Amino acid sequence: MENTGMNQKEKRNHYIEAGYLLLSAFAILFVASRSSLLYPCNDWNDANSYFSVGKGLFHGKVPYRDIFDQKGMYLYFFYGLAYLLSHTTFAGVFVLELVLEAADLLSIYRILSLYLKRDLALLLSPLPLAAAFASNSFYYGGSAEEICLPFLLAGFYLILRYFKEEYPEKAMDGKTLLFGGLLAGMVANIKFTVLGFFFAWMMCIAIAFLVKKDLKGAVKACGIFLLGMFVPFVPWILYFALQHALYDWYWGYVYINVFAYSNLNGEGPGLSERVYILAKLLYWVIRKNLCYFAFVIPGVLWYLLQGKKKRILPAVSMICLCFFLFLGIYVGGSELPYYALPLSVFTPLGFIFLGKVLEWIYGLCKRQRENAKVSAKTAKNIRYGTFLVCGAAILVIMEVLLCNLSMNFPFHKVKKEDHFLYKLAAVVEQEEAPTLLNIGCLDAGLYTVCDIVPTCQWFQTQTVIMDTVLSEQERYIREGQIQFVLARDSYPDVIFERYELAAEEDWTENGQDFTYYLFRRKD
Repeated sequence: MENTGMNQKEKRNHYIEAGYLLLSAFAILFVASRSSLLYPCNDWNDANSYFSVGKGLFHGKVPYRDIFDQKGMYLYFFYGLAYLLSHTTFAGVFVLELVLEAADLLSIYRILSLYLKRDLALLLSPLPLAAAFASNSFYYGGSAEEICLPFLLAGFYLILRYFKEEYPEKAMDGKTLLFGGLLAGMVANIKFTVLGFFFAWMMCIAIAFLVKKDLKGAVKACGIFLLGMFVPFVPWILYFALQHALYDWYWGYVYINVFAYSNLNGEGPGLSERVYILAKLLYWVIRKNLCYFAFVIPGVLWYLLQGKKKRILPAVSMICLCFFLFLGIYVGGSELPYYALPLSVFTPLGFIFLGKVLEWIYGLCKRQRENAKVSAKTAKNIRYGTFLVCGAAILVIMEVLLCNLSMNFPFHKVKKEDHFLYKLAAVVEQEEAPTLLNIGCLDAGLYTVCDIVPTCQWFQTQTVIMDTVLSEQERYIREGQIQFVLARDSYPDVIFERYELAAEEDWTENGQDFTYYLFRRKD
């Protein structure tokens, strides 16, 4: 009977934990992400591009060959699933984000629980994620970096747990190595520049074997990790092989990103100049994302200064994880605000440090309570009451901070009917089964709100510097392949041969003024 009672209590605790984490994930995303119902739409070009490619994937289009964007296949697959939930809004993307952010919070909770008491770890769990999502690097919501974060946090938990509970007495077991490889494989098929984290992860685990003079074990561990990493590739190898598009996959995801989108093609800066640029970039990344680096920096320093002999390799591992993650993201020379979001994976360390301080304060209060001879029942009631009050307070404080810090919150004042996308959509939807071409920018979102599947490879103007993009788009226009053309700020003169201006809308975003022109084919 006692065991049954304990099991029921444990089960109830799990429900409380799951409920608190899910509620926290919803509360964070409701304000932080433009995919939320708080906002008229998510009009971020990148997110709409992923949505259009995911939509195309579920309509038989082959990414890279039939419709081009240069991210990884799991990103498009996840967005395709979101499209199945809602064809013309980002409600499905919000559900996707909610699931992923719940996974984020679960990993954060597990990380904090390694060092803090369970109740305190649970209470603090939402705060690292809220700090990250309130930052400049979260951007509009739905980025590839955001989708990578659950896999990074899970990997971070695994390596922290190993160095805290098993190293140096035990080697990392094969199951953990395989799972770590699976996480790396998922990241590799979302945005491979974030793989620097898992390169450092496996390198440090291999060093743990080599420290014990176990070369065979190190090689075997690397093999198991690579096997796990290979597994997420299998569905896409089969998919592209069946579509006779294996080269298109390599060309669109690897070649374009390495040789067209970065400056690693031999024409970029030299080593010393690159080091200077990276150091300068790190300074600005920290400055622009202080709301989580204020916890990352003291947290990492706390971890490094634990002061035990067996902590040398864990400390080195932490430095390697930070260094290679940053290097992988920025060594190519590209820099956009949302690139920094994966660096928030280290934020929980700062809250461990904060939690240690809170536990010390709690210890002082507990001793005073014991001196006052408070009964066990009263102490238990105080504990539960404190937990509920603190949990509610954290959620409220979190929302207030997000409303004040998130770059997206002012967007809630925009009415759906006033947004340029819905004004243009009213024109497009007058036609039955319309087709569309987006020029002058990445996908502005008209494909989404009108539920249009792209019908040409260069369905949007890429940020990749390639003459092919503009020449092919001009050919589509000259031949009148598409019924509607959406252009931002400028358009080719040839457009008036086959098209007429149907609508024009001005829009201001982040202090920049844009004009969108909608052309209709002269049929």
